[in-house]
Formats: sequence, structure tokens, C-alpha cells
Amino acid sequence: MTARRYLQLDVFADRPGAGNPLAVIPQAQGLDDAQMQAIARWTRLPETTFVFPPTQPGASYRVRMFSPRREVPFAGHPSVGTAHAVLECGLATLRDGRLLQEGLAGVLPLVVEGEGATRTIAVRTPRARVVEVASADDPRLAAALAGCSLGALPPALVDGGRCWWLAELSDETALREAAPDWAAIGQLAEQTGSMGLCAFARADGGHDYDLVVRAFVGAPAQFEDAASGAANATLAAWLKHNDALPGHGGRYVASQGREVGFDARLQLRVDADGEVWSGGRVCSVIRGEIDW
Repeated sequence: MTARRYLQLDVFADRPGAGNPLAVIPQAQGLDDAQMQAIARWTRLPETTFVFPPTQPGASYRVRMFSPRREVPFAGHPSVGTAHAVLECGLATLRDGRLLQEGLAGVLPLVVEGEGATRTIAVRTPRARVVEVASADDPRLAAALAGCSLGALPPALVDGGRCWWLAELSDETALREAAPDWAAIGQLAEQTGSMGLCAFARADGGHDYDLVVRAFVGAPAQFEDAASGAANATLAAWLKHNDALPGHGGRYVASQGREVGFDARLQLRVDADGEVWSGGRVCSVIRGEIDW
């Protein structure tokens, strides 16, 4: 066995326990695919990332991401968390406030702002595309949205590296009180080749967030995501497409995870070129070694 540095982080959180957990192996040279998958299965976290020296010119580092079941080409919270870990371990240096992450989704920039506990990191997510726009009574969606009071925008299937059905609910209370029909959401995901249903609503006001998001993963497993950078980025692209962004100047904050015991804050930005940046704070919770 080889002792390797091991970090466990809380992503999109200003304190431990509020965001989405992530394990990072900062120096993964020598691990093969089977070993990485085995480690990710063992950690039982949403994702585990493995950092390698870059192979592309200009890249700061190379990352591979694994869920307990399979390798993931791109995800938001592993990208933001890995950048935090790389900086903490001194494995890369900022260039004009940026890192360049090499992965299966290509070389993606990350912007780092601030220092210490208030530092934020945001990744420029892959360009999203609208696959289709549906009606509320679409038979594929009817069961998954049964009992929900819908908002102004129609449901849509949007591909931002992973496909999500996006559905606006009438208000924050309706979304927070919604009880997912897991059988229906699982069937929707399998029938449409999507992750499942990402429901959202405008905040009631007087909060430190502009939007409330709940992401119900339907396949291969069924669970509510504590904080999904990729789902929120896909949603931001859909809102921009409809000229319906909340917040100001293309920036807004999303609240996610409260219904499953978390309290994440995701900072979204759509820049002048229409690119979506998904990010937030990161907390280091565990620093140690893993023998594998």
C-alpha cells in the first residue's frame, strides 16, 4: 500500500456541514482506473477526485472525477473543490487570478477571488443547449410534477454536460414543501436519458439568496442532490435563454440542500459572452492520508 495525501471538503459552504462533500486525492500518480473507482466507492461520497500533472499546454493540473458507480466527465462541485485542494496543497499557481483545469470535458478556467475563509472559486461550465421545451401536461412529466404549482417558465430539457429537466414552481414555499415521487422521477430519467428533475423557484425575499433549487436525481440511483454546480449552471443558462435571470448584472445566489439537511449557497454568474460560471466557498474538513 502507498500512503497518499487525502482531503475531504465541503463545497458551496461557508462552514462545515452546509455544502456538498467531496474527497480529493491531490497526488494520484500510479493509481489505475480500477483503483480510483474502488476508492470512490469506498468513500461513499457523491464524488471523489484524483489530481494528476497536466498534459495540455497551459493547464494547471489534470483531474479525473468518480462517483461511487462510475467516472464522471464533468461536475461542478468536484471542479470547485479540486481547485481549492490544489491551491491548499501548493500544486498550482494562480495566473491572473485563474486556474486551468484539464479533464474529460476539456480545459476549463476557474476564477479565484479573495483569500482565506471568504475565498470563492468559480468554474466556467460547458455550454448548455436546450434539447426541448415541453408543456406541463406532457405525459412524460405529468407524474413527476403531479401536485406541483408551476411557475411562469415551461418545463425544458437542457443539456449542460448532463441533461436535466428544469421546472419552475410558483414560489419558494411550494418548492420547499414538494414531496418527490421517486418512481416517477426515476422513470422520467430513464425514458429521457436525463439526470432527473431540477425544480426551482424565486426566493420569497429578505434572504441572502435569490433562487431556491432542488435537484432530484432519478437514475442510476435516486437521491436529492445537496448542491449541484452543474445543475445550477444548466439552470442559469436556461434562465438567460429566457431573459429571466434573478439578481443583478448576471449574478445571483442559489440556495440548495436545506430539505436534505444541508444549507449550501451557490454563486452563479452569466458573463457578457453568455458563459456560465458556477462557484462558491469551500471548507476543508479533513486533512490526512489514505493507504491504498
